[in-house]
Amino acid sequence: MTYREKMLAALEGRPTDGIPFVPRLDLWYAANRYNGTLPEKYRKATLPQILEDLDVGWHTVSADRFDYDDSLDIVDRALGIWRVRTKPHYPKFREVKRNIAYEGDTTTVEYLTPFGPVRTKTLYDESMRQAGISLSHVSEHAIKGVADYEAVGYLFEQAEVHPNYEGIVRLREAVGDRGLIVATASMGASAMHHILHELMPYDRFFFDYHDHPEELARLAERMTPYIERVIDVAIASPADIIQSGTNYDTQITWPPFFEKHILPAVAATADKCHAAGKFLLNHTDGENRGLLPFYLAGHIDIADAICPAPMTSLTLGEIRAAFAGRITIWGGIPSVAVLEDSMSDDEFDAYLDDLFVQMGTGDHLILSIADTAPPAMKFSRLERIAKMARDFGPVRP
Repeated sequence: MTYREKMLAALEGRPTDGIPFVPRLDLWYAANRYNGTLPEKYRKATLPQILEDLDVGWHTVSADRFDYDDSLDIVDRALGIWRVRTKPHYPKFREVKRNIAYEGDTTTVEYLTPFGPVRTKTLYDESMRQAGISLSHVSEHAIKGVADYEAVGYLFEQAEVHPNYEGIVRLREAVGDRGLIVATASMGASAMHHILHELMPYDRFFFDYHDHPEELARLAERMTPYIERVIDVAIASPADIIQSGTNYDTQITWPPFFEKHILPAVAATADKCHAAGKFLLNHTDGENRGLLPFYLAGHIDIADAICPAPMTSLTLGEIRAAFAGRITIWGGIPSVAVLEDSMSDDEFDAYLDDLFVQMGTGDHLILSIADTAPPAMKFSRLERIAKMARDFGPVRP
C-alpha cells in the first residue's frame, strides 16, 4: 500500500499492511539545513528526497510559512492572517490603510481605522532562524484592552476571503502517493478561540473574559463571519483534510470554555467537512486531560500532534482507549523521546517498546513525533521508529 492508501485506511478504520509513519520534519530540516548540520548523507538533499530515502510519509499539516510571494503577505501575522501559497485562502482588506515599519528583526504594523489605530509588532530573529522556527513571535498584540475591541472588530469586518488553491494543487502533485493533503483554515476553531489564540496575551484575555464578557462576546460575534468564510473556502479546496482549531490545552482552553466557545464551532465545521467528503483535523498538542470527551462530541476525525506522557499526563494507551476507534491519532511520540539530553539510548529503547505495546492493534493511528521533530533530534532514533513501524505488521482493526 502507498502512504496515501495507508493513511486513508487508518482514518476509515480499514486494514492496512502496516502503521503509517508520517513524521513532521520541516522544522528539523529547516534548522539543520540553515546551520549546515544535516546528516552527512543528506547534506545536499531536499526534504522530499530524505522522506523517500527513509520510506516515510509526507507530513502536510502545517502550511509552509516561508512560501510566500511578497513580504507584505505576512505582515498581518499578528492578526492571525497569513497569505502563503499552501494556504487555501487569501484574505484582503477592503478599506484599511496600514503603516508598516521594519527595524532590524522587528516588524511594526499600524492599522488605521475609524475607531482609532491598532498596532502590532512581530519578531523574527537569528535565534529563530537557527532553530528552524517559521512562526514569528508576536511581541505586541493587537488588543491591549477593551478599548481596542471596536477597531479590531472593524478590521475583521473589512477582511474579504478569496480562494487560493494553486499552491495546494502543486503540493498535491509534489506529494503524490506519499501522503494526504491538509489545508489549514483557521488556527482558532471559533472566533472566540481566534481572539484567545491570536489577538491578545493570555493573561489579558483571562482578565477580559471575567471583567468584560459582553464586550468580548460582541467582538467574537463580529468576527464570526470572517472565520466561517475562511473555513468554507478551505473546505471547497482540493485538500483531503481540513485543519481548523489548534493548540488546545487544559489550562488555556479549559474544559468549560472549550464546551461553550469551541465545541459548537468544531461540530459545525465537522458537519460541513463530512458533507463535502473531507476529514476534520484539530491540532491537539497540549495537555488533553478533561478535553477528550469534547473531541468526540465535536466529531473530529483526526487528533493531530497528540503528545502523551511523559510530556503530558495521559499515556497513549489511555488516549486510544478514550477515543475507542472513533478518532484517529496523528502523533503519539513525544519529542523528548528523540532527544539525547532527555532520554538515554536505553531509556529510549524501553520507552519505544512500551509505546508500541500501547498501540494495541495499531488501528486509527498515523504515527508521528508530536508536535514536530526537534532540530536536535538524534537521527538514528527517527530511523529506529521508522523500522519499528514497518515491522509492526498488518493492522487488523
